[in-house]
Amino acid sequence: MKKKDNRVDILLLDALVPEAMTWLESRHSVEYRPELADDLVLLRKTAYKTRGIVFPRQTVVTRDFLDFLPKLKAVGRLHVGTDNTDLEACKERGIKVVHASSANVRSNAEYLLSSLLLLYRRGVVSALMGKRHPSTQMGRELHGSTVGILGLAPTAHTLAGMLTSLGVRLIGYDPAVHHTAPIWERLRIQPVTLTELVSQSDAVSVQMLYANRFRGFVNEKLLVACKRGQLWVGISRSALFDETALAAALCDGRLEACILDGAEDNFAGENSPVNGLKNLFITPRLGSHTREARLRSSWYVAHRMHEAIAAGQPRSADYVPSAPMEMELPGAVSPSQWGEPEFGMR
Repeated sequence: MKKKDNRVDILLLDALVPEAMTWLESRHSVEYRPELADDLVLLRKTAYKTRGIVFPRQTVVTRDFLDFLPKLKAVGRLHVGTDNTDLEACKERGIKVVHASSANVRSNAEYLLSSLLLLYRRGVVSALMGKRHPSTQMGRELHGSTVGILGLAPTAHTLAGMLTSLGVRLIGYDPAVHHTAPIWERLRIQPVTLTELVSQSDAVSVQMLYANRFRGFVNEKLLVACKRGQLWVGISRSALFDETALAAALCDGRLEACILDGAEDNFAGENSPVNGLKNLFITPRLGSHTREARLRSSWYVAHRMHEAIAAGQPRSADYVPSAPMEMELPGAVSPSQWGEPEFGMR
């Protein structure tokens, strides 16, 4: 690890895979201090001269927080999304925002597909848990069914290909994409109105990009039109859902079951109307929780952070410019992809 006058160039509050960590340490002074993510006062003191920080999902980077970090040149995140980062404040200060925008696309698409398969085959999970008579309901096959795609985030592009190959009819809606846009035909998704999507679909997959104006987007006005016994899966922010409307739909049979990944802590809290519902399943950000996704995001963030920190400095002989996510990064195929993980996933 390279150190100059006790300065830490890059502070990691989230873990990179060991290979990417070693690569970064050979070029910069790097410290891994995950405990600082929960102590912002100590973090400000520790990172006063730091030029790059990789934050975990839960840490919010505000304008006031950045005021305490005058040397900062880059902030990074291993997960998708920048809603926990004040982008305008970063832009004003010339701070590069690095996030692995496509590293988790395939893992999230596979999560949604596996969730659909589990819900379509009633009783699989309870049978695996040892129940002799897990369900009296007969399951069904994805083939020949209609799945509604709510939101054309990148994950939807990969998921659409998977579902089409299984013989699924796809219909879709995105408030930001016009129904005449060529992307619909390219993905073999029939664009429909929002009401048509929920009234015609056997299941709905939600991967809509979140913005404050979409808070409570899935509300009673929408859910009242649901095809009875519909199945829902989603990886979008839970703020997209009106909790009272969702609870009512899950209780009266409009929605048979729902799986959501990574809901906020207060979404199903003690006083929430969805708390305790046995047909609502919430998983803790498992969509991106794969070794392959962590490997891709680690290498991408490592290269981009190095590039941002090294900007304006003479390039050394070992300087490697960052590559786009779709290109193979040096070292991106490594033992961590298949071996036992040696890093923590927060």
